[in-house]
Amino acid sequence: MPNRPYVVLSVAASIDGYIDDNNPERLYLSNEADFDRVDEVRAGVDAVLIGANTIRRDNPKLRIKSQERRDRRLAAGLPELPFKVTISSKADLDPESNFFTAEDVEKLVYVPTSAVDTARDRLGEIATIVGAGDPLDLEAVLADLSNRGVSRLMVEGGGHIHTLFLTAELVDEIHLAVAPFFVGDSAAPRLVVDGEFPQDFRHRMHLAEVQQIGDIALLRYLLKEATGA
Repeated sequence: MPNRPYVVLSVAASIDGYIDDNNPERLYLSNEADFDRVDEVRAGVDAVLIGANTIRRDNPKLRIKSQERRDRRLAAGLPELPFKVTISSKADLDPESNFFTAEDVEKLVYVPTSAVDTARDRLGEIATIVGAGDPLDLEAVLADLSNRGVSRLMVEGGGHIHTLFLTAELVDEIHLAVAPFFVGDSAAPRLVVDGEFPQDFRHRMHLAEVQQIGDIALLRYLLKEATGA
C-alpha cells in the first residue's frame, strides 16, 4: 500500500505484556528518560494516533513537552505539534477530554461512514470528522492521512488499536519499551488482543536495535516489509 504514511507503533509494556493495570490511577511503565525519548519521536512525526478507549482511560494530551523540539519543527516549516488522530466506532467521546482541549492543533476523528452525522453533531466544532467506510477501513484512514500530508505516523495504543494495525500488516516499525516488573492481572489491558498476526514464529520480525534507558529496555523491531529500510 504505497499511499500511506510510514507507521511507527510505540508502546511501553511490563515484562508480562501488560500496558496498564486495573487501578483507577494510570500505571506509568516508563521512566523519565524514556518519556523524553518518546517526546523526541513525537517531534519527528506528522501525526499521533490513539484509540478511543485510550482517550477515555488515560486522557492523554499528546503534546511535545520540549520547547526546543517545538521550535525545531517550526524552523523546518512544520506545525508546532503533530496532528492528533483517533479512531472510534461511535465517536462517543468527551469533548472536554485532553485530546480535544489540550493544544491548538488539528484533531482528526475517523468513524464509520454511517456514524459521521452523529459524530459531527457531538464533535464537529472541535475536530474534523472523516468517514472511512462501513465497516471502518484502516487503509482508507491511512490513505486520507497521506493525502493530508502525513508521511510519518506514530501509533500509541491501546491494545485493540495495536492489534488492528498489526493484523492488517500496516506497521513498519515497533518501539517496545519493556518495564522491569510484572502486572500479573489477566483482566488488565495487554499489548495486543487476540488476532491473526502475520508476525508469528514462521515470520519473525527483525530486531534492529536494543538500548538500555535506565531500568527500561528499548527494543526496536522492523517488520518484514521494512527490513531493508
